[in-house]
Amino acid sequence: MSDIQRYESTPRLSRAVVHNGLVHLAGITSAVRDGDITVQTKSVLDTIDARLASVGSSKERILSAQIWLKDIDADFAAMNAVWEAWVPASGSPARATCEAKLAAPNLLIEIIVVAAAG
Repeated sequence: MSDIQRYESTPRLSRAVVHNGLVHLAGITSAVRDGDITVQTKSVLDTIDARLASVGSSKERILSAQIWLKDIDADFAAMNAVWEAWVPASGSPARATCEAKLAAPNLLIEIIVVAAAG
């Protein structure tokens, strides 16, 4: 098991796990809990950038993303505007977006990504 690298681990989860050339990030929510979907999406994407960089990867290497929205009808278009400005034009990952009840009532978005290691 020494080939599995775990980062920022707690008894509940690891914020990142690197194994077999892949980086798996735990679900990321916004550090800004009182912002609208635009603010929260930007916060989540900034965290994704930082976590990927901390293990030697980047958004250009994202293979797949799962996006969970509290209210897909209200927030899908605004979230997509932020996402499309952030994601590399030549490197859009496979992606799914759905609606979900998130862990706290003021959370509007959570994103999980898998990326190629650096």
